[in-house]
Amino acid sequence: MASQENLNKELVAAAMVPLVLTILAQQENYGYEIIRQVRELSGGKLDLAEGTLYPVLRKLEQRGLVESFWQTAQNDRQRKYYRLKDQGRETLAAERTNWNLVNQLLQHLWTPNPSLT
Repeated sequence: MASQENLNKELVAAAMVPLVLTILAQQENYGYEIIRQVRELSGGKLDLAEGTLYPVLRKLEQRGLVESFWQTAQNDRQRKYYRLKDQGRETLAAERTNWNLVNQLLQHLWTPNPSLT
């Protein structure tokens, strides 16, 4: 299995939108928690930097896919939370279709061809 150092940066960048939208589809969340979830779900293989995540969140907000709001946490700190909007759910459905298509195509090409392994 590939380590984070071996993950193609372009692939990670391309996956950021569906990844973030999927996490926000489960529940509203704040940046650090999104980073933690990605790390946990990837078994530590993908550790997002804040400098990677926050520009994506800003772009998603500018595109009208997510909205942000401030909320006080249990420790009395203000956190900026993000939630998925209806347009974000529609975009996520399209992203899911596209990624499933690419995955199916790659699986079809790779599975019957042992010379590629």
